[in-house]
Amino acid sequence: MTTSSSEEKRPFNLSRWAIAHPSMARFLFGLIILAGAFGLMRMGQKEDPDFTFRVMVVQAFWPGASIEEMQDQVVNKIERKLQETPHLDFVRSYTRAGSAIITLQVEGDTNAQQVADAFYQVRKKVGDISNELPEGLLGPYFNDEFGDTFITLNSLSGEGYSYPELKKFAIQARDMLLTTPGVEKAVIIGDQPEKIYIDVSSQVLAERGLTLNDLRNTIAGQNNIDPAGSVDTGTRSVRISVEGSLDKVEDLKNLRLRAGGQITRLGDIATVSSGLEDPYSRKFRFNGQDSVQIGVVMAKGFKVTDVGKAVEATYERFESSLPYGVKVDQVSNQPEVVKEAVGEFMKALGEALVIVLVVSFLSIGWRSGLVIAITIPLVLAATFAIMYELGIDLQRISLGALIIALGLLVDDAMIVVEMMERKLEEGLVKVEAASFAYTSTAFPMLTGTLITTAGFIPVGFAASTAGEYVRSLFYVVGIALVVSWFVAVYFTPWLGNMLLKQRSHAGNHHDVFDTRFYRNLRSTVTWAVRHRIIVLSTTLVIFFVSLWAFQFIPKNFFPQSSRPEILVDLWLPEGSSIKEVEKQAKALEARMMDDEDKRFIATYIGEGAPRFFLPLDQQLRNPNFAQLLVMAKDEPARERLIAKMRAILASDFPSIRTKVDRLFLGPPTGWPVQMRVMGPDREEVRRIADRVKAKFHENPELGAVHDDWLEPVPGMKLVIDQDRARALGVTSQRIRQMLQASVTGAPLDNFRDGEETVAIVAREPADSRKLLSSVDSIYIPTDFGGFVPLSQVAKVVPVLEQGIEWRRDRLPTITVRGTLPDGVQPNDMAMKMFGDMQSLRDSLPAGYSIAIQGGAEDSAESQASIAAKAPIMLGVIVILLMVQLQHFGKAMLVLATGPLGIIGAAAALLISGAPFGFVAILGVIALLGIIMRNSIILVDQIDQDIAAGMDRTEAIIGSAVRRFRPITLTALTAVLALIPISRGVFWGPLAYAMMGGILVATVLTILVLPAGYALFFGREPKKGVAGPEKADEIDAEIQTPVSYPAAVAAE
Repeated sequence: MTTSSSEEKRPFNLSRWAIAHPSMARFLFGLIILAGAFGLMRMGQKEDPDFTFRVMVVQAFWPGASIEEMQDQVVNKIERKLQETPHLDFVRSYTRAGSAIITLQVEGDTNAQQVADAFYQVRKKVGDISNELPEGLLGPYFNDEFGDTFITLNSLSGEGYSYPELKKFAIQARDMLLTTPGVEKAVIIGDQPEKIYIDVSSQVLAERGLTLNDLRNTIAGQNNIDPAGSVDTGTRSVRISVEGSLDKVEDLKNLRLRAGGQITRLGDIATVSSGLEDPYSRKFRFNGQDSVQIGVVMAKGFKVTDVGKAVEATYERFESSLPYGVKVDQVSNQPEVVKEAVGEFMKALGEALVIVLVVSFLSIGWRSGLVIAITIPLVLAATFAIMYELGIDLQRISLGALIIALGLLVDDAMIVVEMMERKLEEGLVKVEAASFAYTSTAFPMLTGTLITTAGFIPVGFAASTAGEYVRSLFYVVGIALVVSWFVAVYFTPWLGNMLLKQRSHAGNHHDVFDTRFYRNLRSTVTWAVRHRIIVLSTTLVIFFVSLWAFQFIPKNFFPQSSRPEILVDLWLPEGSSIKEVEKQAKALEARMMDDEDKRFIATYIGEGAPRFFLPLDQQLRNPNFAQLLVMAKDEPARERLIAKMRAILASDFPSIRTKVDRLFLGPPTGWPVQMRVMGPDREEVRRIADRVKAKFHENPELGAVHDDWLEPVPGMKLVIDQDRARALGVTSQRIRQMLQASVTGAPLDNFRDGEETVAIVAREPADSRKLLSSVDSIYIPTDFGGFVPLSQVAKVVPVLEQGIEWRRDRLPTITVRGTLPDGVQPNDMAMKMFGDMQSLRDSLPAGYSIAIQGGAEDSAESQASIAAKAPIMLGVIVILLMVQLQHFGKAMLVLATGPLGIIGAAAALLISGAPFGFVAILGVIALLGIIMRNSIILVDQIDQDIAAGMDRTEAIIGSAVRRFRPITLTALTAVLALIPISRGVFWGPLAYAMMGGILVATVLTILVLPAGYALFFGREPKKGVAGPEKADEIDAEIQTPVSYPAAVAAE
């Protein structure tokens, strides 16, 4: 009865319960493994994590309008309305003559649903002012799918095949792809619109008394589809249809035009032909051939590798139906990239797993190592299952988080196994050893696990795009660590009971710390406790030196990608024709086409490459721009190609502004170094920007220095004599119509060809269009039915005008930009240039500003979003420490050990040369929790020993000695597990920071924490009204021979 009663009074012990119920342990073990395997096989795979693009693009076109007219009548009205949008960060626009593009940026802390609501409000608010916008405006057009990423891009080309023929093949491929499972959108890119041109001289029209409206009305009368009614026969209704709409070019030629009692056949006075849009607005080329491109966007909820296989099968069917000479080439294949990236990370995960297992086997023996080896797959399986349920895919961040967690998740299991081994050495039986391990370590380990997880809170809750990009790091590490604690207290004792060896001296206590190594360690810790003031002061000095040393560590935002693609940007002077842009792009193609380091060259003229890579800084349509996507054979070939192309561009294309760059990870940021100048007056903004550019030019490391307003362009201003025009019956609208027809062509109607709609355009003959002086001889219809030459009512004046104007929040804004050589970090240069402009910034008039833009600005915002969550992290950590230690002073002591990791992190980053960027910052923050995890276990051990009756000094020194092995083993495991990802450009800085921080902090914890405990809590607490304690009490205790109370010896 007494035994039964004592069993009932014993507190619940999960480890003892697991050993007592092996069937349940086996069942849960198998269930977790199966759930993990299921989750891993079904889990989505991506190259990068999804993040919300908080950008919406609004475009509007008003042919014939000047920049001032576009801003006054269109941009100002739309921008003013957009500023009412909820969660707005800023509105940015650039305006050209006849067109404007407005981008709306939502605040970084706005969630996906709020972003969608904001974009809906944009459409609604702009729609509300549609009646205020000028007549003839095309748009506004909205693009809130700016972040859609094409998982595949394929080129369709063929020697001797025209664009219309290629487009028909592309339409066939698009229709097949849209029926493929997992495909949301299939888009044709780079196709050339067809037009039907009526080349007719305005003078010829005037001689016959015809106007453009006569042409338009005649074509519409023949081409319109109007209801012809139906006949009711009594039993059914029969619809009447009328044939006769225009369905070929010959029908247009045969149209009869009536004017002044005469009938004229259109083909007799005009040349009617079908052709491609001229001048075209964009073009795509692949390996030197004109091509069209087909992009596929994946639907949500599908696995990219599965959709990739389905798309590949669709293309195989499509290619089998193509005629000879037409070929399909792959430009981008994200499923293959994802497969390789996930494979590389799984390889790194495997390497880290092997390292952890080797450390376990070598450090604690094969039996204990086997226990650890079995628990690791169990923790990973449970983590995979939970990740699958939460919708966390395998991607760059989550896989890196798994590798980081791998070095940490063995900590709890190793602590439990080490404690069991020690108790077995001391003579306890296995069940009691497991039970003691739970009693003495379970709750300190849980607190340590939660504190480590809390160290990632700023990452998980940072309200920024960069924070969203890396958010899965918090969730995956947190899941893995909490799961590892449960496995450590439930499965590890059960496995240890089966696999660990019962010692022959069971029942006889044996001191495992009576070895030469531990005696030396005891002497070292004793010295640190005795000279605690020196130890703590020295540590504090080293800490501040490490903070000072951070200024010498290069800074960046996100690193470059290791992908082999190269982006070559070509910016011709503002006002350059798109044909000249194509000519220069072809010249560069020709220079690089035979290079053995390249696989292919894809050229985008008039716009940038579509978003084939989620963080791509996509370039919108621009007539003086071209972008070459050069695919290298591998990473070393990429670096050789970059060097060669930069040399070629510098020597052979000196008049073109160029940028040759790799792909970069993280949210897109644009040019390496950017400074933004804003103010109310455009002339003053221009003057300030010129001074900023001069500062940029003074720095020899900055290249391709320019501003985004670019060069003024030559133009022609038509000055109308309004009095004479009114007297002759000529309106400005008719003048604009005839000018448009003469120069670029005036749309009349549309020609229907199956699903396609082809515009019918009237224009002057080719010879007249090419002569600037021909505008003087254009004939304008009057209100009186006659015609007058344009030269009678207007004159043409050549002018030099601004070709493009940028604004931010409705203020004129000029951004000065520049490139950097390899090895120079953009953030460092941006901060240096900003500091060099201090005197300029101080002299600015009121209302004007110079600010950093681009990666440095985004980096500062991202760091601020992390810093904003740091108080929450610290609050959670303090609460957990108080719950565990029940003593504010001791909680603060543990908290003070967290920053010690900065010492090692600074040293590691300096030695390795790795930059201190956003990802490295995450590593430094995570060190706080990792280091405090060990500290809390050590402090708890000291308190347990003191509570057991050990004198205070021996408790401090003895606990440090006894906890040295598990602390150093877990630290060593965490450090070595990071080696596989230290080779990568993305995770490398974080790995170096964490490895250095953990190593140095572990050593310091063994010495500094006992010294701190001895300084602040080394004296016996006062009881009643006892007299003051002696200042050197603990020093005297150090001299006293070690005396273990029976309670401690009986552990």
